[in-house]
Amino acid sequence: MSSIKGQEATAFDTTRWQSRLDELRTACHVPGATLAVLADGEIHELASGVLHRGTGVAATTDSVFQLGSIAKVYTATLVMRLVESGELDLDAPVVDVLPEFATADPEATDAVTVRRLLSHTSGLTCDFTEDTGRGDDCLARYVEAAKGVALDCPPGAAVSYSSVGYNVLGRIIEVLTGQTWDAALKDRLLAPLGLEQTMTLPEEVLRFRAAMGHLGEEGQDPEPAPAWDLMPRSAGPYGRVCATAGDVVRLARMHLDGGTAPDGTRVLAPETVAAMGRREVDVPDKWTVSADGWGLGWTLYDWFGTPGYGHDGASIGQYAYLRVVPEAGVAIALLTNGGGARRLYADLFRELLGELAGVRMPEPFAPPAHPPAVDIAPHLGTYRREGVVITVTERAGTPHLVYEFVDGMKDFSPPLEADLIPLSDTVFAASGAGPSFSEDWMPVVFATLPDSTACCYIGMRAAPKIA
Repeated sequence: MSSIKGQEATAFDTTRWQSRLDELRTACHVPGATLAVLADGEIHELASGVLHRGTGVAATTDSVFQLGSIAKVYTATLVMRLVESGELDLDAPVVDVLPEFATADPEATDAVTVRRLLSHTSGLTCDFTEDTGRGDDCLARYVEAAKGVALDCPPGAAVSYSSVGYNVLGRIIEVLTGQTWDAALKDRLLAPLGLEQTMTLPEEVLRFRAAMGHLGEEGQDPEPAPAWDLMPRSAGPYGRVCATAGDVVRLARMHLDGGTAPDGTRVLAPETVAAMGRREVDVPDKWTVSADGWGLGWTLYDWFGTPGYGHDGASIGQYAYLRVVPEAGVAIALLTNGGGARRLYADLFRELLGELAGVRMPEPFAPPAHPPAVDIAPHLGTYRREGVVITVTERAGTPHLVYEFVDGMKDFSPPLEADLIPLSDTVFAASGAGPSFSEDWMPVVFATLPDSTACCYIGMRAAPKIA
């Protein structure tokens, strides 16, 4: 039994945690969930609820869920295999290996490196979705289509969460391996790790018990979403991996074990694993995904002095969470299909990480009982990034925000309106984001880039001020 900060770790009580998962899932109106926990060198898998409220099919430990952006960890791991083999230079311009790559700013193009793509410091934006078909050329066509998309910020200037950047990484993988991203992932990562319940294409998911996403109002049981998946094939490297919770933890275990698979197969060198978890950049928004910083693919956490890493993911009505505590040898994956998923994650992981890893997670993001008096005037105005316009005004003395999807994202969701309650001069809390994305309050963070451009961070994405 492993030792945690001088104390003996508590053995995993499957019966008790199953009861707790059932209880919290019901209270949070989450239709179905699967949980995998690596503790004391063993993986424990639990399931609760149903995969689809319309059919009543039960969730089981071998059920497959969409991982959303946790796919970025898989892409990053594959990229780092190419870096380790000498086929790819972390700090060389992307155009060296992908000459057709370009951004809307020609001067910025040469400053985009693989390291900056991995750490979300490339300046490339996030919410550019382009259906480039089902063909094997879908990523090549996506990278071509993204050439005219405006940057969130200059490369290297700041962190801004970027799905576009991970698709560029996916295309780099294809060019260097001569395979599609899907095939390279299978041959070079999933197969060596024996991840037989992990896949990327819908027709592969059909062989398994698959979760359906659910959508609905807060505090009510949600209904099945209108479609199982709205992502095109080109979304693969940033958001299209499907897996069981157990397989997600098996990927994490390889990182915990210094890059080796359970059968001794070496997937990454120990120094490569360490590099992925090393801090590349701090983040101004420390609450949306509980992040304290970012490494080469991993979200980094600092739980009151205990370091950790992981990632969150979301697709249509499905939400996934992965947390790893290296000091304790603990990894936890929670996969859900709707409802108050974020609250389920927060309550369950607060208890699990506390007991199994001696970790104290921060309290939920919320404004203080007596908010400070701040001057909102410097933040008033309009902010814009690809697909989103954010308008900050003052109504009857209260700061107010409108978050509106535009361009190719305009039909994604109705505008979100919220009053802003200050925590400080630059950090505000907005209500109304929904329990899948925040426990109660959505963080809104104002920051200034090195070139003096003001920006507004929502969802870890930087939107520059335009008016």
